Amino acid sequence: MIVAQRRNKIKEMLLLEKSVKVADLVREFDVSEETIRRDLNQLEREGLIQKNYGGAILIEELQMPSAAIPPVQQRKFEHHNEKDAIGRRAAELVGGGQIIIVDSGSTTWCVARHLKHREGLTVVTNGINIAEEFVENDDSHVFLLGGKVVKKSMSLVGPVAEAELQKYNADFVFMGTSGISLRKGFTSSDIYEAEIKRAMVAAGQKVVVVADHSKFMRQALISYSTFQDIDILITSSLADPAILTEISRLGVQVVVCEL
Repeated sequence: MIVAQRRNKIKEMLLLEKSVKVADLVREFDVSEETIRRDLNQLEREGLIQKNYGGAILIEELQMPSAAIPPVQQRKFEHHNEKDAIGRRAAELVGGGQIIIVDSGSTTWCVARHLKHREGLTVVTNGINIAEEFVENDDSHVFLLGGKVVKKSMSLVGPVAEAELQKYNADFVFMGTSGISLRKGFTSSDIYEAEIKRAMVAAGQKVVVVADHSKFMRQALISYSTFQDIDILITSSLADPAILTEISRLGVQVVVCEL
């Protein structure tokens, strides 16, 4: 079993059992204790577990019954290595002291994790989980937009948030997406979140969409942006090269992270 498969299996065990023991994992996968500890160190860096003596437990926010876990938290487990690579590459665009707007979502959460220690950032976001990352840095200025809470995405939406966004002029806007269609552009599964995304696009000098390979050739409920409005698309080498070539032809700078 390769490393990625083993770690995904450990994640599945954690979701089911809420905790794991090193000794049990050593027997289950027939690997050394040192190997399992490396696996747990990686899952801790991903923000999924808290290590304890002899093993690890699932972080508290993921210990609720599965029906009560906001989907944005569940999506931390989906394509995580890919999203983390995309987030790391996106963070490289930003310099210290810049103003950024960060959309809610699991891939944008990875962007936030790689940016949260950057010096002197001013961050505007509608994502509760995004704000939580940035407030760890005393040197950051964090503005959480007001509005109605959408529990499934831990985001704030509505006319109050849209009006607040009109005040800002950001160096970069980092956007997530539910789907990318060559015919419809970038789409969202929620009409209210689509309105917020449109307002974010209008507030940025450079607009960056971050998307894992599963989002391509999917069309969600409503379009929030055409390709002409997006400056950079960051994805991974798992995405279909033919589709990326077509998107590039439409004027978007496509950045591909190798996995």
